[in-house]
Amino acid sequence: MSRSIKVLVAKLGLDGHDRGALVLCRAFRDAGMEVIYSGLFATPDRVAQMAEDEDVDAVAMSLLNGAHNTLFPRVVSKIKEKNLNDVLVVGGGVIPQADHKGLMESGVDGVFGPGTPLSNIIEHIENGVSKLRKI
Repeated sequence: MSRSIKVLVAKLGLDGHDRGALVLCRAFRDAGMEVIYSGLFATPDRVAQMAEDEDVDAVAMSLLNGAHNTLFPRVVSKIKEKNLNDVLVVGGGVIPQADHKGLMESGVDGVFGPGTPLSNIIEHIENGVSKLRKI
């Protein structure tokens, strides 16, 4: 890739459990990505604004409180409202398998749960961003 991938790691809603998000931040950084962390309690509007302001290639959302079916699609919607069509959006956390299809249909490009190897997430982001850069 011509420049490193810039990824926004976002902790949405009233979920104060950030250990997984911080592990992702370090893994992305160690993989050569530039990482921006939203901090705790980000709103969909804030995440979309940060994605635009920071000119990110990807948004990696983390949520453990069960609000993924509401908040993940809202982030996708807010990003689309800003015409950020070249931003890959993925999500992770404790998300039942039954919810994956709906999230993907809403525009989330990948859904990752506990135990997913970090290398799988990194590879998914690298491949997705590479495809979007070619468009």
